[in-house]
Amino acid sequence: MTDRVRQILSWYQGENPGVLSNLYRLMNTGKLAGTGKFVILPVDQGFEHGPARSFAPNVPAYDPRYHYQLALDAGCNAYAAPLGFLEAGAAEYAGQIPLILKVNNHDVLQDEKDPLGAQTATVDDALRLGCSAIGYTIYPGTVDRRMQYEQVRDLIREARSRGLPTVMWAYPRGGALSKDGETGLDVTGYAAHIACELGAHIVKVKLPTDFLEQKAAKDVYEKFKVERDTLAKRVSHIVKCAFDGRRIVIFSGGAKKDDDNAVLDEARAIRDGGGFGSIMGRNAFQRSKPDALKLLGDVIGILKGDKK
Repeated sequence: MTDRVRQILSWYQGENPGVLSNLYRLMNTGKLAGTGKFVILPVDQGFEHGPARSFAPNVPAYDPRYHYQLALDAGCNAYAAPLGFLEAGAAEYAGQIPLILKVNNHDVLQDEKDPLGAQTATVDDALRLGCSAIGYTIYPGTVDRRMQYEQVRDLIREARSRGLPTVMWAYPRGGALSKDGETGLDVTGYAAHIACELGAHIVKVKLPTDFLEQKAAKDVYEKFKVERDTLAKRVSHIVKCAFDGRRIVIFSGGAKKDDDNAVLDEARAIRDGGGFGSIMGRNAFQRSKPDALKLLGDVIGILKGDKK
């Protein structure tokens, strides 16, 4: 066990040995093993956005097994997906890479103003498939957020009792938030903190902009001169909001960017801001496999410190 992994695990001393063992496995798989950094491949977009929008740019990606192999070949820490995608390859790839079962999902066949995910899998499903964690998306700011908080509270309690940690997607949405506000620094930091308060072991948020949504928060940010002029500084602030950096925070890659350098610049900002890594879906599987492997390799190199 490296000193860094030992340090991170010390932040979770209240957890049982099963949860700690699975966190250890997530941190000791792939090319970033032992560094405390993460690159995770998430493929829930087929459910969340629709199959053609997700996989038509790279036709082999319609096959669930493609993503298992991509995550393995790239040296990712883990592969995350909904129930059906994991079931389609879990036996063939059993034990080869840590799996994260996304236990709630939502579609885009209705208005997105106040999205509400449905629970689509269970902790028992995660255990049956040999997963190392469950994943759950909350939408702070939506009218039904309290129902989600209560549902995930019960799921975290059950998962923890079975030795599984929880990865929480924290995506602010809702009619009271402006579009800019969804990724504003104050709102993103708030969402990360809520996820930690709910018991998430790993928090996933979008990269924040320097926009400030809430007037009361803006007054505080300006009074205390919270630095936000660079992405690295904003990443550092989000990490601070996650229990002063004592919870693992990873950042979404978002929609596919045609310019690889834009993705690499974000990875540098995550590294320089003290973030724990990236969870990259569309920027990986919507590229051809050779291009995806190169990009993921470069991101891993940046996070590991092997590449400037």
